[in-house]
Amino acid sequence: MSRIGKAPIAIPAGVTVKVDENNHVTVTGPKGTLERNIVPQLGVEVDGAVVRVTRPNDDKENRSLHGLSRTLIANMVKGVTEGFSKTLEVNGVGYRAAKEGNALVLNVGFSHQVTVPEIPGITIDVPNANTIVINGTDKQLVGQFAADVRGKRPPEPYKGKGIKYADEVVRHKVGKTGAK
Repeated sequence: MSRIGKAPIAIPAGVTVKVDENNHVTVTGPKGTLERNIVPQLGVEVDGAVVRVTRPNDDKENRSLHGLSRTLIANMVKGVTEGFSKTLEVNGVGYRAAKEGNALVLNVGFSHQVTVPEIPGITIDVPNANTIVINGTDKQLVGQFAADVRGKRPPEPYKGKGIKYADEVVRHKVGKTGAK
């Protein structure tokens, strides 16, 4: 039995979880509403303040989807209560980020500015010129948007210039030596 899959999901106060036919799960909370279709062969039931995900048998596919489905629902519950956040750092001489309207403007060593528009479900904060904070309720959307912003200028291994996650460690390489 999946240790993750069999763990119940506690529903905090102020959050409602509704399961429609074909396992269409809707989670509503103080930060918004999230919806997701869970695989129909799994059972999703809400009893009181707990959500449980069950599987019909121990087939390999059902075992692999059991823990995944439970985690997806748990992330939806966490997203509508607390939300998710990713912090990016901009490193390099002259590299900086700014927010203009609802777009992120990056000066990262190109001959032009790179503009990344805010998408629905995501909010961008720039507390200082070298820090970008991306917030949202959908964990996958926050992570993908952060990866897209990082992809505009990933950190390079020789000087560490570029956009990196706050908890990312860039391993530095040794540059060329002036051998004669």
